[in-house]
Amino acid sequence: MTGVNRRTVLTGSAAALGGTALAGTLPRPAGAAPAPAAATVADIATVADAATGATVFPDDPRYPLLTTGNNQRFVSRPDYIRMIRSTADAERALKEAVRRDKRVSLRSGGHCFADFVCHGDVEVVLDFSEMTDVSYDPRMRAFAVEPGARLMNVYEALYKGWGVTIPGGICYSVGAGGHIAGGGYGLLSRAHGLVVDHLYAVEVVTVSASGNVRTVVASREPDDPNRDLWWAHSGGGGGNFGLVTRYWFRSPGARGDNPAELLVQPPSTVLVSAISFPWEGLSERQFSRLLKNFGAWHEANSAPDSPYTALSSLFNVCHTSHGTLDMFTQVDATVPDAERLLADYVSAITAGTGLSGRAMTRPSGELTAMPQLAAPRLMPWLQATRLVGANNPTITDPTSRGAHKSAYMRKNFSDHQVSVMYRHMSDENYPNPDTMIVLFSFGGQVNAVPEDATANAQRSSVFKMCFQTFWPDESGDAAALGWARGIYEDFFSATGGVPVPNENQDGCYINYPDTDVADSRRNLSGVPWTTLYYKNNYAKLQQVKRRWDPSDFFHHSLSIRPAR
Repeated sequence: MTGVNRRTVLTGSAAALGGTALAGTLPRPAGAAPAPAAATVADIATVADAATGATVFPDDPRYPLLTTGNNQRFVSRPDYIRMIRSTADAERALKEAVRRDKRVSLRSGGHCFADFVCHGDVEVVLDFSEMTDVSYDPRMRAFAVEPGARLMNVYEALYKGWGVTIPGGICYSVGAGGHIAGGGYGLLSRAHGLVVDHLYAVEVVTVSASGNVRTVVASREPDDPNRDLWWAHSGGGGGNFGLVTRYWFRSPGARGDNPAELLVQPPSTVLVSAISFPWEGLSERQFSRLLKNFGAWHEANSAPDSPYTALSSLFNVCHTSHGTLDMFTQVDATVPDAERLLADYVSAITAGTGLSGRAMTRPSGELTAMPQLAAPRLMPWLQATRLVGANNPTITDPTSRGAHKSAYMRKNFSDHQVSVMYRHMSDENYPNPDTMIVLFSFGGQVNAVPEDATANAQRSSVFKMCFQTFWPDESGDAAALGWARGIYEDFFSATGGVPVPNENQDGCYINYPDTDVADSRRNLSGVPWTTLYYKNNYAKLQQVKRRWDPSDFFHHSLSIRPAR
């Protein structure tokens, strides 16, 4: 691909697992329809680089590193790992796997929460962590991002090169491949929507029913015959339709050919705050009021036209053994009354509790220790982006194990839910300081988009939840999984132990995959896991699957199945 290149530098281990995950064998169903012919956008050459990556076999010293990822609960024993360096390389690797009838999985950055990538049945791992380019493509009038690029590298390249960004996540080492396919969100989403709201096109290596491998470019243009494939990658999750080798970004409505005007322009400066509330001396009444205040504020201030879309907050409700509950807040400092917006927010969260925030002196979940932000501080946006989450041993520890469960909330917590949180977060039978419920501001411009405009259907929530815990070794599995399942199923006991979409909640986030919700022993709601993740969009995703992967070559434990 030609264009103005800003080659990113891949930091850390090339073995880290990405959020995009592909897995599947190639059945040969009788009478399956052939895949549609490939098409390109703006005469894009999809085969740009003939370089071939390394093949790593079990006797290679790199093999143990490349068979697992950030979450050590999941380990694979593939016949080999193929390092992918280009679209042409991806085609070659996939053709070989299809010819040998091998089950494959794909990784980009390292943070898949489930067994999509590392599973005992996987025979070939296709590793995209060496495809890290971030560039501007003048023919597409869009920014191209390869799947192995880590989010911090993406932010650095886009902002330093052109003064733009995507409204992506906090954790710096997440790979673009999976983050984008599942929707993608971060501290700028209330102001600018999801990452996929700015996705213009996607390049995908697909497999037909007859085993033919080809590369397709699909865009959001209304007359693009492959538009459905673009739509499926706007929140449909990784591992479903093919190998993503490139994404292109251009904001809807962007005009002209000046790159600086074609994508989100982040605020030049932001006002940031990091405060802690000690568990010591914290009563259940104070805890309940604090959490209810958070929910009430977001319910009241998450409309698309709210002035508070300039503000986004991450609240780690940590286990009592951690010592504190920790809250990070960022406000666009260029909007009117930014200081007042922040002060009013903090006042609203602490109202009636008798609590005041203290310095945050230790790491907390995705947050590093930030004692210097006890009083709000003005700093450049990219500096703040580097600070948040870039130096945290808990979330980025490549030797730990983890469990994660998600929910979108449309209304404030019920009394029952607050009681459940207090009881489980103060449970002395599970004294793990790396255990927390993450509450993340949502809504705003995310909710300005219709549910069916993208595959990401959750467009009416006001905050998002992630119940998570980390532990060091296999001996802790029973206690950790017991805690995670216990609090989640208790919290959502009114709807069968899962967040069934209704007036109060809106399902789960596919980038926080949890196979428990597909287990009828854990999900007692009678509502299928596909509804929890995709709501009414699942039927269309199945049609896309039938068109582009009719043999279900790409499948995993929570993948989309072809329509019959």
